[in-house]
Amino acid sequence: MRAIHALVALPFVMAVPAFAQDRSVQVVNNSGFTIVEFYASTQGAADWQENMLAGQAVGSGSNLTVNFDDGSGECAYAFRAVFDDGDEAVGDIDICSGSSITIN
Repeated sequence: MRAIHALVALPFVMAVPAFAQDRSVQVVNNSGFTIVEFYASTQGAADWQENMLAGQAVGSGSNLTVNFDDGSGECAYAFRAVFDDGDEAVGDIDICSGSSITIN
């Protein structure tokens, strides 16, 4: 399993109401493999939502901004990255206080 790091946004961002925040998160791929699928769902959801890459891929050393806004206003999400070798990385992020996910 690959290592995952969520970077925290500046503290003043946390003072802004969740509905007014940008719900985009930068996915940084430092894994050495290409991410071919990326899923996210609110924590506790029964299944993953659709593939957020929509046919794109994120090569190692590259990044892509993904919009987590599903209209729910939730902050806590689980995500799943699927790599071209079939391996997966799964983790959690609070999108109201984090602006980046780095997968090593």
